[in-house]
Amino acid sequence: MNFHTRKWVKPEDLNPNGSLFGGRLLEWIDEEAALYTIVQLENRKIVTKFMSEINFINAPVQGDIIEIGIEAVAFGKTSMTMRCEVRNKLTREEILSIDRIVMVNLGPDGKSAPHGKTKVEYVRDRLEG
Repeated sequence: MNFHTRKWVKPEDLNPNGSLFGGRLLEWIDEEAALYTIVQLENRKIVTKFMSEINFINAPVQGDIIEIGIEAVAFGKTSMTMRCEVRNKLTREEILSIDRIVMVNLGPDGKSAPHGKTKVEYVRDRLEG
């Protein structure tokens, strides 16, 4: 799993219990999944279709640095499925896991469209061709 994004838990990210608000973390995960999908499918028009059960394991607090990991696990005709882990950057303590996030590729008409991808590609490999 690749951990590309780091976030610093700030006062505005906290819930009344003094820990990271779950909705804020899900916002960050959805954005990371969208960016990952855009790069992989080479299309800026994508949407989140599905997130499986979200398992909150530990609660980060103000000042913690967290990192979000995304890994592609399957390519459908019009979709890409990923899994996600979030952990504390310094302690490596697991914070959250999501087994499946499904993102859908859209065509110019805003409807699902085939993307033609079957595996993870890296930008450097596309540029060397």
